[in-house]
Amino acid sequence: MSFHMEPAPLIEIRNLWYGFNGQPVLKDVSFNIFKGEFLALIGPNGGGKTTLLKIMLGLLRPTHGSVRVFGVPPKSASHRIGYVPQDVHINKNFPISAMDVVMMGRLRMTGKKRLGHSGDDLASVQEAMEKMEIWGYRNRRIGELSGGQRQRVFIARALATCPEILFLDEPTASIDKEGQGQFYDLLKHLNEKIAIVLASHDVMIISSYVKSVACVNKEVHYHDGAEITDAMLDMYACPVEMIAHGMPHRVLKIHKEN
Repeated sequence: MSFHMEPAPLIEIRNLWYGFNGQPVLKDVSFNIFKGEFLALIGPNGGGKTTLLKIMLGLLRPTHGSVRVFGVPPKSASHRIGYVPQDVHINKNFPISAMDVVMMGRLRMTGKKRLGHSGDDLASVQEAMEKMEIWGYRNRRIGELSGGQRQRVFIARALATCPEILFLDEPTASIDKEGQGQFYDLLKHLNEKIAIVLASHDVMIISSYVKSVACVNKEVHYHDGAEITDAMLDMYACPVEMIAHGMPHRVLKIHKEN
């Protein structure tokens, strides 16, 4: 007799609560993230999306409940995680090249200050920049790049650590509508090798690329599929706009109960 073994989740969240100044921010959250996932965290501003991301990253500790990343506490798995926050603080007037910014990811991974870079560092940086299609901008100053190009640099910096899961917080905030389709094409390509968790409050998501959705508004409604239901919108007050084939539209499929 053979038994089907469920794969171990990359991230396992159980009965998670988080509060700040006595006010609940997240309430009784439980779901798993598996290998190859492309999860969109959607919901209104202040709903708890960024807080949930930071808890999974180990930057915040839950009030109650547990989070395991690759089977260990989040901080112990930080070397296997890439993260692009909503606000990346880099002085645009500072004379630093795009390649120098991406190289910062390698320094963060090793935790060392050293002179020069190894061959592995240079190879990883070039590979990351080529994946994000910005190798041609490697010698350009960061302040000379457009918002979308800078965002690709910051993602390349995260990819330079060779992560197994990538977290993105509001990644299209600085990208114009026209460039967002190209941006999600790149994420789809990255998702062939690594899991992606993406948070957005206005939900500019390519519906054909996202594999699952979690609507976050204190509570979390996880849906294993790239669809937004009327029940999710009504219960969690999530204004949802999806992008498919470069055209914005709303996706409201009928939810079939098991």
